[in-house]
Amino acid sequence: MKIWLFDIDGTLILSGGAGQEAAFATLVDAFSIANPDREQIGFAGRTDRAIVRDLFQVHDIEVTEENWDLFQRSYLQHLHDHLEKQEGEVLTGVLEAIEQLHACSRSHLGLLTGNIQAAAKAKLRYYELWDFFHFGGYGDHHVSRNNVAEVAFANACDHLNQSIDPRDVWVIGDTANDIRCAKAIGANSVAVATGGFSVDQLAEANPDFLLEDLSPSEIVAALLSVDEL
Repeated sequence: MKIWLFDIDGTLILSGGAGQEAAFATLVDAFSIANPDREQIGFAGRTDRAIVRDLFQVHDIEVTEENWDLFQRSYLQHLHDHLEKQEGEVLTGVLEAIEQLHACSRSHLGLLTGNIQAAAKAKLRYYELWDFFHFGGYGDHHVSRNNVAEVAFANACDHLNQSIDPRDVWVIGDTANDIRCAKAIGANSVAVATGGFSVDQLAEANPDFLLEDLSPSEIVAALLSVDEL
């Protein structure tokens, strides 16, 4: 048995910056920030909870559950709009790769993403990928991606109603944080240079596999043939 936990942005899709634009639009619309600071906050590989905490601090917005709830409601409305406006795409080889993994009876596909669950669903539904994934860990409650990985692993066990050896879990992502969170739960890591980081940059985090993209030949050779499924 193999469990595959996929990141979303920069791994499965490029949304054309829809998430970031929706976040800045939310600051304007819901919090009356006329000119949001676009420079200080990094988005890649982080959880939405961590990103929003930092956005609040930079813009002198009180970090409370009430403001977090307000942000989410406005963000999701803007996200739907920006998914339509921005020019995004499903990344090279993704559909073929997940179709092949999904077709293996002992493979189970889930998500390990910094997106809040509703945003993950919105993005993947827009790109017609949501139905491939049946469990996951999301960025609703945790600042650390390592904690999200723990939740994704626990949810995989719950979904299959059995214990899982972490060595049978593969985390696929495009940032060093994806690699680190895989190590944190004792899982294997597959880094793909399809986001904002090069092969050389990702190599510094020592992933178990490092791919240019998820093109079919690479995913089959490097992953499906590692062990018997």
